[in-house]
Formats: sequence, structure tokens, C-alpha cells
Amino acid sequence: MKAIVIKTPGGPEVLTLEEVRTPTASRGEVRVRVGATAVNRADLLQRKGLYPAPPDAPQDIPGLEFAGEIDELGEGVTDWRVGDRVCGLVGGGAYAEQLVVHARTLVAMPANMTFSEAAALPEAFATALDAMVIQGGLAVGQSVLIHAVGSGVGTAAVQIARAMGARAIGTSRTERKLGEARRLGLDVGIVVGKDGTFAERVLAETNGRGVDVVLELVGGGYVAEDLRATKVGGHVVVVGLMAGRKVDLDLGLLLRRRIVMHGTVLRARPLEEKIATALALRNHLAPLFDSRTVRPVIDRTFPLAEAAAAHAYLESNEGFGKVVLEVATDGIGDRLAPS
Repeated sequence: MKAIVIKTPGGPEVLTLEEVRTPTASRGEVRVRVGATAVNRADLLQRKGLYPAPPDAPQDIPGLEFAGEIDELGEGVTDWRVGDRVCGLVGGGAYAEQLVVHARTLVAMPANMTFSEAAALPEAFATALDAMVIQGGLAVGQSVLIHAVGSGVGTAAVQIARAMGARAIGTSRTERKLGEARRLGLDVGIVVGKDGTFAERVLAETNGRGVDVVLELVGGGYVAEDLRATKVGGHVVVVGLMAGRKVDLDLGLLLRRRIVMHGTVLRARPLEEKIATALALRNHLAPLFDSRTVRPVIDRTFPLAEAAAAHAYLESNEGFGKVVLEVATDGIGDRLAPS
């Protein structure tokens, strides 16, 4: 099969399309013919040699999410059939024509989505749901501050908040992205300037109370501002570190406000937690996908062979939503699943 391989750590140019061994499904696994995958920040870090894949994933083939058709069942798999259309998360290896995944981590592809749309779904919506609702405890009538609101996770979080009746406040470096996010249901948009401050505006928008939950997708100095923008007893969930891994925090403020801080990743979790994540997607979000109440937002698509260009585009930070790679495996096209 063909796959995008990281030949050596470096820039987008180190990504090359090569022939590699086709994997085979073992007990409890299925093999999927990939219709599309998506580009994530973790892929960029892996390419640079800064974020190795978990031991059970290919070390030189990036890709954390996919959509496609099952073409092989491993021993003991009874919940799926060859030809079923599925999507899901993996530790790596999705920039390929075929991949092997544990059967219980799969999610049935929404019938009204193409492969490209479904490939843009798992990472963004699983991350937003897990961080904002399951860990952060966001509930109906509460408020959430969503940073990098124009990112894949940000666009998913806005839609989930709207669907559950929570108030969404979002930040971005540009008014253009805030305008796009308002069409998804964003209630308040805040442009973050060069000084990196936003807490005063958040407090003004919440009558001085602060938000119930912060979905922190930027990191760095934003975290110190988060403490000022969070209510007493609120939650700050740190997911992304685009602005850096270190920050000078006022721990006195953390104590006085009794703020709960969470750090979270999906990629390195053990199998049982990945299965739980798939169940959460099925149980909480599948009906919303079927009704088009929430939907993945795709900014641009590229052929798999142009993965380097896709990486360069994501690194430009110009996009709104997800960047997708169309794999177009022989025999399956990017068409709607049959109803």
C-alpha cells in the first residue's frame, strides 16, 4: 500500500509518499481501507521529532484520525462486517491507504457524511467533548471560554456548547475567524492582541463572575489569564501548547478561586480509555451528527500525496476548521454513505 512516511525529522518536505507493507488485522482488530484522514497539530510535532507515536502505532507514518471502509476482520470481531463505513482515532498511521485498528474503538460513519467530512470528525469532537464536558463538567446554562476558536477543536467545541445550551465565549487573533465562529453559534468573540490579554473582557461579559470552564488550546501565557477569567470553583482544561509549555502562574489566585486545572491528551491513553472515548462519541454526539445539529468544519482538502503542502498550510494558521487529506483508495470514493 502507499503511505506518507517521515524520512527524518524536519520541515514539511520530509514527508514522502512511499510503498510500505500492508498491515493485517490480528485478534480483536479490523483493517480499514482509508477514504480520508485529517491533519492535526500532533502530526506537525511528530514530523519535527518532538512528539513520538505511542509504542503500538507506526513510528514513521503520521495520522491520528480516519474514515473509510472495513476490508478485513480479525479473529473474534463480531460487531462489524466487511464493507461497514467507520471512522475513529488511532495513535498514528492514518496517512495511508490502509490501517489496522482495535474494533471497539470504531464509530459508525454518519450516513449523511462523505469520507472527508467523517475524517474531520473524531479528533476535534472527541477532544472537545472529553475536555469541555466530561472533564470540565460544562452543563446547561453555564459558560465556556474557548481559545483558538477557529481551530478544528474550537469549531467543534462551539457547536457542542450551542447544542447543550451553554454560552460560548471564544478567542482568536483575527476578527475574520470570530465572524466564522459566530455562524456556528459563538455568543461572544474576543480578539486577542499582541499583549495576550483577554481576562478583563471575559469578566465584563460575565458580570465579573468569570466562566465556568476554560478550554485551553493555546497554552503559554494564556493560562495565567485563564485564572483571572475563571469563576470561583471553575475548571481550566489544558489541551494545547501552541504558545509554549511554560508560564508564570499566580498560585495564590488559583487557591483563592479554588480553580481545578486539568491536563489532558487523547493519543497516549490506554486502550480501555480509547474505547470509552469512542462510546462517548456514539452515545452523546452520533444523534447530533445524524441530524446535522453539529458538523465537522473543513477549511481545505489536499490529496494524500500533497501532505507536505497540507502541513505547511496548517502551520500558517490561516485556516478555519480542519485540513483533510483525501486518500481515495481504489474501490471507494468520497461519496455519501447509502441511507
